[in-house]
Amino acid sequence: MNWKTLLMIGLILTAFTATSVLAIDGGNSRKGKPLFKRNCKSCHNAGGEGGEVTPMSKTMAQWDRYFKKKAKKHPGDVIKNLSKKDLKDINQFLFDKAADSPSPETCG
Repeated sequence: MNWKTLLMIGLILTAFTATSVLAIDGGNSRKGKPLFKRNCKSCHNAGGEGGEVTPMSKTMAQWDRYFKKKAKKHPGDVIKNLSKKDLKDINQFLFDKAADSPSPETCG
């Protein structure tokens, strides 16, 4: 391999490592997916009052910022009725499947 290829591989690995640190500690993506579908998709679908939201609606960093700062201001009682663990799981699912993640998903 030439130095350009090695540099590119190094940059990719660095970027992946740096973004994976952003996820919420203790979140479980497998548990987050059904929680997201059950609690969020009723309003956040194509015809819903909250507009369609999928994991790919935001980047990994944007999902983390949302859950750190804005989730508490979410209208309605859905967020207020979820436990901290459930919110961590939903955040982890959305982070893992975000638009800039290695495996983006629409969660249809």
